[in-house]
Amino acid sequence: MRGCKVGIREEVFERVKRAKEASRVLARLSSGVKNQALMNMARRIEERATEIQEENTKDLRHGKEKGLSSAMLDRLLLNDNRIEAMANGLREVASLPDPVGEIVRMWRRPNGLEIGKLRVPLGVVAVIYESRPNVTADTAGLCVKSGNAIVLRGGSEAIHSNTIIARILKDAAQEAGVPGDAIQLIETTEREAVLHLLRAEGYVDLVVPRGGEGLIRFVAENSRIPVVYHYKGVCHTYVDKDADLEMAWNICYNAKVQRPGVCNAMETLLVHKDIAQAFLPEMAYRFQEAGVELRGCPASREIVPEMKEATEEDWYAEFLDLILAVKVVSSFEEAIDHIHTYGSGHSDAIVTKDYTRAMRFLKEVDSAAVYVNASTRFTDGYEFGLGAEMGISTQKLHVRGPMGLEDLTCCKFVILGQGQIRE
Repeated sequence: MRGCKVGIREEVFERVKRAKEASRVLARLSSGVKNQALMNMARRIEERATEIQEENTKDLRHGKEKGLSSAMLDRLLLNDNRIEAMANGLREVASLPDPVGEIVRMWRRPNGLEIGKLRVPLGVVAVIYESRPNVTADTAGLCVKSGNAIVLRGGSEAIHSNTIIARILKDAAQEAGVPGDAIQLIETTEREAVLHLLRAEGYVDLVVPRGGEGLIRFVAENSRIPVVYHYKGVCHTYVDKDADLEMAWNICYNAKVQRPGVCNAMETLLVHKDIAQAFLPEMAYRFQEAGVELRGCPASREIVPEMKEATEEDWYAEFLDLILAVKVVSSFEEAIDHIHTYGSGHSDAIVTKDYTRAMRFLKEVDSAAVYVNASTRFTDGYEFGLGAEMGISTQKLHVRGPMGLEDLTCCKFVILGQGQIRE
Protein backbone atom coordinates (compact mmCIF):
# COMPACT_ATOMS: atom_id res chain seq x y z
CA MET A 1 0.00 0.00 0.00
CA ARG A 2 1.34 3.41 -0.96
CA GLY A 3 2.68 5.36 2.01
CA CYS A 4 2.72 2.41 4.42
CA LYS A 5 5.86 1.11 6.10
CA VAL A 6 7.05 -2.19 4.64
CA GLY A 7 8.03 -3.52 8.08
CA ILE A 8 4.52 -3.05 9.43
CA ARG A 9 2.99 -4.85 6.47
CA GLU A 10 5.39 -7.74 6.92
CA GLU A 11 4.59 -7.97 10.63
CA VAL A 12 0.84 -8.02 10.04
CA PHE A 13 0.95 -10.61 7.28
CA GLU A 14 3.37 -12.81 9.20
CA ARG A 15 0.95 -12.86 12.12
CA VAL A 16 -2.17 -13.54 10.07
CA LYS A 17 -0.39 -16.35 8.19
CA ARG A 18 0.61 -17.97 11.47
CA ALA A 19 -2.92 -17.56 12.77
CA LYS A 20 -4.33 -19.20 9.65
CA GLU A 21 -2.06 -22.21 10.03
CA ALA A 22 -2.88 -22.48 13.74
CA SER A 23 -6.62 -22.28 13.05
CA ARG A 24 -6.50 -25.60 11.18
CA VAL A 25 -5.04 -27.32 14.23
CA LEU A 26 -7.32 -25.53 16.69
CA ALA A 27 -10.43 -26.48 14.70
CA ARG A 28 -9.88 -30.18 15.35
CA LEU A 29 -8.94 -30.02 19.04
CA SER A 30 -11.22 -31.70 21.56
CA SER A 31 -13.43 -29.77 23.95
CA GLY A 32 -11.30 -31.11 26.80
CA VAL A 33 -8.11 -29.58 25.45
CA LYS A 34 -9.80 -26.25 24.79
CA ASN A 35 -11.41 -26.18 28.22
CA GLN A 36 -8.11 -26.97 29.91
CA ALA A 37 -6.52 -24.12 27.98
CA LEU A 38 -9.20 -21.73 29.22
CA MET A 39 -8.76 -22.85 32.81
CA ASN A 40 -4.99 -22.36 32.49
CA MET A 41 -5.57 -18.89 31.06
CA ALA A 42 -7.86 -17.94 33.94
CA ARG A 43 -5.44 -19.18 36.57
CA ARG A 44 -2.46 -17.39 35.05
CA ILE A 45 -4.40 -14.11 34.81
CA GLU A 46 -5.03 -14.31 38.56
CA GLU A 47 -1.49 -15.39 39.41
CA ARG A 48 0.03 -12.50 37.49
CA ALA A 49 -2.49 -9.84 38.48
CA THR A 50 0.21 -7.65 40.04
CA GLU A 51 2.24 -7.61 36.82
CA ILE A 52 -0.88 -6.81 34.81
CA GLN A 53 -1.71 -3.89 37.07
CA GLU A 54 1.85 -2.57 36.86
CA GLU A 55 1.60 -2.47 33.07
CA ASN A 56 -1.89 -1.02 33.27
CA THR A 57 -0.57 1.78 35.49
CA LYS A 58 1.79 2.79 32.66
CA ASP A 59 -1.16 3.04 30.27
CA LEU A 60 -3.22 5.05 32.75
CA ARG A 61 -0.35 7.45 33.32
CA HIS A 62 0.16 7.98 29.60
CA GLY A 63 -3.60 8.34 29.13
CA LYS A 64 -3.79 11.12 31.69
CA GLU A 65 -0.84 12.86 30.04
CA LYS A 66 -2.65 12.68 26.68
CA GLY A 67 -5.80 14.13 28.21
CA LEU A 68 -8.10 11.11 27.94
CA SER A 69 -11.57 11.72 29.38
CA SER A 70 -12.61 10.21 32.70
CA ALA A 71 -14.87 7.80 30.80
CA MET A 72 -11.97 6.61 28.62
CA LEU A 73 -9.71 6.22 31.65
CA ASP A 74 -12.41 4.17 33.34
CA ARG A 75 -12.54 1.85 30.33
CA LEU A 76 -8.77 1.52 30.49
CA LEU A 77 -8.55 0.74 34.21
CA LEU A 78 -7.79 -2.80 35.39
CA ASN A 79 -8.44 -3.05 39.13
CA ASP A 80 -8.67 -6.23 41.22
CA ASN A 81 -12.36 -6.72 40.45
CA ARG A 82 -11.90 -6.36 36.70
CA ILE A 83 -8.96 -8.75 36.61
CA GLU A 84 -10.99 -11.25 38.61
CA ALA A 85 -13.87 -10.74 36.16
CA MET A 86 -11.54 -11.55 33.25
CA ALA A 87 -10.54 -14.80 34.91
CA ASN A 88 -14.12 -15.70 35.79
CA GLY A 89 -15.20 -14.94 32.23
CA LEU A 90 -12.68 -17.45 30.91
CA ARG A 91 -13.95 -20.08 33.37
CA GLU A 92 -17.53 -19.33 32.36
CA VAL A 93 -16.66 -19.89 28.70
CA ALA A 94 -14.98 -23.18 29.63
CA SER A 95 -18.20 -24.33 31.32
CA LEU A 96 -20.38 -23.63 28.28
CA PRO A 97 -21.27 -26.29 25.68
CA ASP A 98 -18.83 -26.48 22.79
CA PRO A 99 -20.71 -25.49 19.61
CA VAL A 100 -18.13 -27.02 17.28
CA GLY A 101 -19.23 -30.32 15.80
CA GLU A 102 -22.91 -29.90 16.63
CA ILE A 103 -25.29 -31.35 14.05
CA VAL A 104 -27.84 -28.58 13.77
CA ARG A 105 -30.25 -30.52 11.59
CA MET A 106 -30.37 -33.81 9.65
CA TRP A 107 -32.87 -35.01 7.05
CA ARG A 108 -33.27 -37.82 4.50
CA ARG A 109 -34.05 -37.21 0.83
CA PRO A 110 -36.26 -39.58 -1.24
CA ASN A 111 -33.13 -40.91 -2.99
CA GLY A 112 -31.70 -42.01 0.36
CA LEU A 113 -29.15 -39.19 0.78
CA GLU A 114 -28.82 -38.02 4.37
CA ILE A 115 -28.12 -34.29 4.49
CA GLY A 116 -27.13 -32.38 7.59
CA LYS A 117 -25.72 -29.09 8.80
CA LEU A 118 -22.55 -29.28 10.90
CA ARG A 119 -21.36 -26.36 13.04
CA VAL A 120 -17.71 -25.43 12.37
CA PRO A 121 -15.36 -22.55 13.33
CA LEU A 122 -15.13 -19.45 11.14
CA GLY A 123 -11.32 -19.71 10.98
CA VAL A 124 -9.42 -16.52 11.90
CA VAL A 125 -11.09 -13.60 13.65
CA ALA A 126 -9.45 -10.16 13.84
CA VAL A 127 -10.47 -7.89 16.71
CA ILE A 128 -9.63 -4.19 16.43
CA TYR A 129 -10.39 -2.36 19.65
CA GLU A 130 -9.78 0.69 21.79
CA SER A 131 -9.17 1.25 25.49
CA ARG A 132 -10.59 -1.80 27.26
CA PRO A 133 -7.77 -4.32 27.84
CA ASN A 134 -10.24 -6.86 29.22
CA VAL A 135 -11.33 -7.33 25.59
CA THR A 136 -8.01 -9.11 25.03
CA ALA A 137 -8.96 -11.90 27.43
CA ASP A 138 -12.67 -12.02 26.63
CA THR A 139 -12.28 -12.36 22.88
CA ALA A 140 -9.30 -14.72 23.04
CA GLY A 141 -11.23 -17.03 25.35
CA LEU A 142 -14.27 -17.12 23.10
CA CYS A 143 -12.14 -17.80 20.03
CA VAL A 144 -10.21 -20.64 21.66
CA LYS A 145 -13.44 -22.34 22.79
CA SER A 146 -15.08 -21.93 19.37
CA GLY A 147 -12.00 -23.25 17.55
CA ASN A 148 -10.97 -19.96 15.95
CA ALA A 149 -7.55 -18.33 15.86
CA ILE A 150 -7.55 -14.65 16.85
CA VAL A 151 -5.52 -11.64 15.74
CA LEU A 152 -5.73 -8.77 18.24
CA ARG A 153 -4.96 -5.15 17.49
CA GLY A 154 -5.61 -2.88 20.46
CA GLY A 155 -5.17 0.87 20.72
CA SER A 156 -1.96 2.65 21.66
CA GLU A 157 -3.58 3.82 24.92
CA ALA A 158 -3.64 0.19 26.22
CA ILE A 159 -0.52 -1.24 24.59
CA HIS A 160 1.27 -2.23 27.83
CA SER A 161 -1.83 -3.90 29.29
CA ASN A 162 -2.73 -5.72 26.08
CA THR A 163 0.80 -6.96 25.52
CA ILE A 164 1.20 -8.64 28.90
CA ILE A 165 -2.32 -10.12 28.87
CA ALA A 166 -1.86 -11.57 25.38
CA ARG A 167 1.50 -13.12 26.33
CA ILE A 168 0.04 -14.68 29.47
CA LEU A 169 -2.91 -16.12 27.55
CA LYS A 170 -0.74 -17.43 24.73
CA ASP A 171 1.65 -19.25 27.08
CA ALA A 172 -1.16 -20.67 29.23
CA ALA A 173 -3.11 -21.98 26.23
CA GLN A 174 0.00 -23.53 24.72
CA GLU A 175 0.61 -25.55 27.88
CA ALA A 176 -2.74 -27.31 27.30
CA GLY A 177 -2.00 -28.16 23.67
CA VAL A 178 -3.47 -25.16 21.85
CA PRO A 179 -1.02 -23.88 19.21
CA GLY A 180 0.61 -20.69 20.46
CA ASP A 181 0.08 -18.98 17.12
CA ALA A 182 -3.68 -19.21 17.61
CA ILE A 183 -3.47 -16.05 19.78
CA GLN A 184 -1.73 -13.20 17.97
CA LEU A 185 -1.28 -9.60 19.11
CA ILE A 186 -0.10 -6.95 16.66
CA GLU A 187 2.12 -4.89 18.92
CA THR A 188 2.78 -1.94 16.63
CA THR A 189 0.53 1.02 17.34
CA GLU A 190 0.91 2.52 13.85
CA ARG A 191 -2.40 3.01 12.08
CA GLU A 192 -1.11 1.36 8.90
CA ALA A 193 -1.29 -1.94 10.75
CA VAL A 194 -5.07 -1.68 10.84
CA LEU A 195 -5.24 -1.00 7.10
CA HIS A 196 -3.08 -4.03 6.31
CA LEU A 197 -5.15 -6.21 8.63
CA LEU A 198 -8.35 -5.10 6.89
CA ARG A 199 -6.85 -6.21 3.56
CA ALA A 200 -5.76 -9.66 4.70
CA GLU A 201 -8.54 -11.49 2.88
CA GLY A 202 -7.71 -15.14 2.46
CA TYR A 203 -6.18 -15.17 5.94
CA VAL A 204 -8.76 -13.40 8.11
CA ASP A 205 -12.40 -14.52 7.93
CA LEU A 206 -14.14 -11.93 10.12
CA VAL A 207 -13.29 -8.51 11.58
CA VAL A 208 -14.84 -7.29 14.83
CA PRO A 209 -14.15 -3.63 15.68
CA ARG A 210 -14.82 -2.39 19.22
CA GLY A 211 -14.47 1.27 20.08
CA GLY A 212 -15.71 4.72 19.22
CA GLU A 213 -17.82 5.65 16.23
CA GLY A 214 -14.76 6.91 14.34
CA LEU A 215 -12.97 3.57 14.60
CA ILE A 216 -16.08 1.62 13.60
CA ARG A 217 -16.63 3.75 10.49
CA PHE A 218 -12.97 3.53 9.52
CA VAL A 219 -13.04 -0.27 9.72
CA ALA A 220 -16.37 -0.60 7.90
CA GLU A 221 -15.26 1.69 5.07
CA ASN A 222 -11.82 0.14 4.56
CA SER A 223 -12.28 -3.58 5.17
CA ARG A 224 -12.21 -6.16 2.38
CA ILE A 225 -13.31 -8.73 4.96
CA PRO A 226 -16.82 -9.15 6.45
CA VAL A 227 -17.30 -6.94 9.53
CA VAL A 228 -19.56 -7.28 12.57
CA TYR A 229 -19.98 -3.93 14.30
CA HIS A 230 -22.12 -1.43 16.10
CA TYR A 231 -21.58 2.26 15.47
CA LYS A 232 -22.87 3.49 18.83
CA GLY A 233 -25.25 2.79 21.68
CA VAL A 234 -27.97 5.41 21.92
CA CYS A 235 -30.03 3.55 24.52
CA HIS A 236 -33.45 4.70 25.72
CA THR A 237 -35.58 4.05 28.77
CA TYR A 238 -39.27 4.86 28.40
CA VAL A 239 -41.18 5.42 31.66
CA ASP A 240 -44.77 4.59 30.80
CA LYS A 241 -47.79 6.22 32.43
CA ASP A 242 -48.43 2.98 34.33
CA ALA A 243 -44.88 2.59 35.67
CA ASP A 244 -44.09 1.81 39.29
CA LEU A 245 -42.31 5.01 40.35
CA GLU A 246 -39.81 3.47 42.73
CA MET A 247 -38.91 0.82 40.17
CA ALA A 248 -38.55 3.45 37.46
CA TRP A 249 -36.29 5.67 39.61
CA ASN A 250 -34.02 2.74 40.41
CA ILE A 251 -33.85 1.40 36.85
CA CYS A 252 -33.15 4.79 35.30
CA TYR A 253 -30.52 5.67 37.89
CA ASN A 254 -28.71 2.38 37.31
CA ALA A 255 -28.94 2.67 33.52
CA LYS A 256 -27.27 6.10 33.53
CA VAL A 257 -25.02 6.27 36.60
CA GLN A 258 -23.70 2.77 37.33
CA ARG A 259 -21.15 3.02 34.51
CA PRO A 260 -21.88 5.89 32.12
CA GLY A 261 -18.92 5.35 29.77
CA VAL A 262 -20.17 2.11 28.21
CA CYS A 263 -22.36 1.43 25.19
CA ASN A 264 -25.33 -0.03 27.10
CA ALA A 265 -25.76 2.99 29.39
CA MET A 266 -28.96 5.01 28.95
CA GLU A 267 -28.47 8.17 26.90
CA THR A 268 -32.10 9.36 26.55
CA LEU A 269 -34.92 9.18 29.10
CA LEU A 270 -38.49 9.29 27.74
CA VAL A 271 -41.33 9.97 30.19
CA HIS A 272 -45.07 9.84 29.54
CA LYS A 273 -46.76 13.20 30.20
CA ASP A 274 -49.30 11.67 32.62
CA ILE A 275 -46.55 10.58 35.03
CA ALA A 276 -43.92 13.24 34.36
CA GLN A 277 -44.95 15.58 37.18
CA ALA A 278 -44.75 12.76 39.74
CA PHE A 279 -41.63 11.16 38.30
CA LEU A 280 -39.24 13.83 37.05
CA PRO A 281 -38.53 16.02 40.13
CA GLU A 282 -37.32 13.09 42.27
CA MET A 283 -35.50 11.53 39.32
CA ALA A 284 -33.76 14.83 38.53
CA TYR A 285 -32.74 15.21 42.18
CA ARG A 286 -31.15 11.74 42.21
CA PHE A 287 -29.34 12.40 38.95
CA GLN A 288 -28.08 15.80 40.05
CA GLU A 289 -26.78 14.28 43.30
CA ALA A 290 -24.76 11.88 41.13
CA GLY A 291 -23.39 14.72 38.99
CA VAL A 292 -25.51 14.02 35.90
CA GLU A 293 -26.05 16.94 33.53
CA LEU A 294 -29.65 16.94 32.29
CA ARG A 295 -30.64 18.30 28.87
CA GLY A 296 -34.39 18.48 28.47
CA CYS A 297 -37.20 19.28 26.07
CA PRO A 298 -39.45 22.31 26.85
CA ALA A 299 -42.03 20.18 28.69
CA SER A 300 -39.41 18.54 30.93
CA ARG A 301 -37.79 21.93 31.66
CA GLU A 302 -41.13 23.29 32.82
CA ILE A 303 -41.15 20.58 35.49
CA VAL A 304 -37.40 20.76 36.28
CA PRO A 305 -36.22 24.29 35.34
CA GLU A 306 -32.58 23.53 36.19
CA MET A 307 -32.28 21.32 33.11
CA LYS A 308 -30.32 22.69 30.20
CA GLU A 309 -32.13 23.02 26.89
CA ALA A 310 -31.73 19.95 24.70
CA THR A 311 -30.67 20.41 21.08
CA GLU A 312 -31.57 18.23 18.11
CA GLU A 313 -28.05 16.76 18.24
CA ASP A 314 -28.59 15.61 21.83
CA TRP A 315 -31.27 13.13 20.78
CA TYR A 316 -28.73 11.38 18.49
CA ALA A 317 -25.85 11.57 20.98
CA GLU A 318 -23.97 8.74 22.63
CA PHE A 319 -22.59 10.84 25.50
CA LEU A 320 -20.62 8.07 27.25
CA ASP A 321 -20.55 10.41 30.22
CA LEU A 322 -22.75 11.75 33.02
CA ILE A 323 -24.99 13.58 30.56
CA LEU A 324 -28.61 12.62 29.84
CA ALA A 325 -31.20 13.84 27.35
CA VAL A 326 -34.77 13.96 28.74
CA LYS A 327 -38.03 14.16 26.78
CA VAL A 328 -41.66 14.15 27.85
CA VAL A 329 -43.86 12.31 25.33
CA SER A 330 -47.62 12.49 24.92
CA SER A 331 -48.17 8.79 24.15
CA PHE A 332 -46.68 5.33 23.90
CA GLU A 333 -46.65 5.75 20.13
CA GLU A 334 -44.61 8.95 20.37
CA ALA A 335 -42.04 7.15 22.52
CA ILE A 336 -41.73 4.36 19.93
CA ASP A 337 -41.41 6.88 17.10
CA HIS A 338 -38.67 8.75 18.98
CA ILE A 339 -36.69 5.55 19.51
CA HIS A 340 -37.01 4.60 15.85
CA THR A 341 -35.94 8.09 14.74
CA TYR A 342 -32.98 8.67 17.04
CA GLY A 343 -31.97 5.24 18.38
CA SER A 344 -29.06 3.13 17.19
CA GLY A 345 -30.71 -0.29 17.50
CA HIS A 346 -28.66 -1.26 20.56
CA SER A 347 -30.74 -1.55 23.77
CA ASP A 348 -34.02 0.05 24.79
CA ALA A 349 -36.30 -0.43 27.81
CA ILE A 350 -39.83 0.25 28.99
CA VAL A 351 -40.88 0.55 32.62
CA THR A 352 -44.58 -0.29 32.96
CA LYS A 353 -47.14 -2.41 34.79
CA ASP A 354 -49.28 -2.67 31.66
CA TYR A 355 -48.83 -6.08 30.00
CA THR A 356 -50.22 -5.06 26.61
CA ARG A 357 -47.89 -2.07 26.22
CA ALA A 358 -44.95 -4.15 27.46
CA MET A 359 -45.59 -6.76 24.75
CA ARG A 360 -46.07 -4.05 22.12
CA PHE A 361 -42.74 -2.51 23.11
CA LEU A 362 -40.98 -5.86 22.68
CA LYS A 363 -42.51 -6.32 19.22
CA GLU A 364 -42.31 -2.77 17.88
CA VAL A 365 -38.89 -1.57 19.03
CA ASP A 366 -36.36 -2.75 16.43
CA SER A 367 -33.25 -3.06 18.61
CA ALA A 368 -30.80 -5.84 19.39
CA ALA A 369 -31.95 -6.02 23.03
CA VAL A 370 -35.38 -4.88 24.25
CA TYR A 371 -36.25 -4.79 27.96
CA VAL A 372 -39.34 -4.69 30.14
CA ASN A 373 -38.76 -3.40 33.68
CA ALA A 374 -34.98 -3.79 33.73
CA SER A 375 -31.87 -1.68 33.14
CA THR A 376 -30.23 -1.60 29.72
CA ARG A 377 -26.92 -2.16 31.51
CA PHE A 378 -27.55 -5.91 31.28
CA THR A 379 -26.78 -6.03 27.54
CA ASP A 380 -23.53 -7.87 27.99
CA GLY A 381 -22.28 -11.33 27.10
CA TYR A 382 -21.42 -12.23 30.68
CA GLU A 383 -24.78 -11.02 32.03
CA PHE A 384 -26.61 -12.96 29.31
CA GLY A 385 -24.83 -16.19 30.27
CA LEU A 386 -22.57 -16.22 27.21
CA GLY A 387 -19.42 -16.17 29.35
CA ALA A 388 -18.12 -13.10 27.53
CA GLU A 389 -18.72 -11.40 24.20
CA MET A 390 -16.83 -10.53 21.05
CA GLY A 391 -18.86 -7.35 20.85
CA ILE A 392 -22.46 -6.17 20.61
CA SER A 393 -23.78 -6.08 17.08
CA THR A 394 -26.48 -3.62 16.03
CA GLN A 395 -26.59 -5.02 12.50
CA LYS A 396 -28.73 -7.98 11.48
CA LEU A 397 -26.31 -10.21 9.53
CA HIS A 398 -24.99 -12.59 10.69
CA VAL A 399 -25.41 -11.80 14.38
CA ARG A 400 -27.36 -9.30 16.47
CA GLY A 401 -26.71 -8.26 20.07
CA PRO A 402 -23.96 -9.76 22.27
CA MET A 403 -21.84 -12.06 20.12
CA GLY A 404 -21.02 -15.35 21.84
CA LEU A 405 -19.71 -18.80 21.02
CA GLU A 406 -22.31 -19.92 18.48
CA ASP A 407 -21.91 -16.64 16.61
CA LEU A 408 -18.24 -17.52 16.03
CA THR A 409 -19.25 -20.57 14.03
CA CYS A 410 -21.06 -21.23 10.77
CA CYS A 411 -22.62 -24.36 9.32
CA LYS A 412 -21.49 -26.49 6.44
CA PHE A 413 -23.55 -29.16 4.73
CA VAL A 414 -22.54 -32.78 5.23
CA ILE A 415 -24.01 -35.41 2.89
CA LEU A 416 -23.99 -39.16 3.55
CA GLY A 417 -24.71 -41.50 0.67
CA GLN A 418 -24.54 -45.12 -0.46
CA GLY A 419 -23.37 -44.60 -4.03
CA GLN A 420 -26.12 -42.27 -5.26
CA ILE A 421 -25.53 -40.47 -8.55
CA ARG A 422 -27.59 -37.67 -10.03
CA GLU A 423 -29.76 -38.65 -13.00
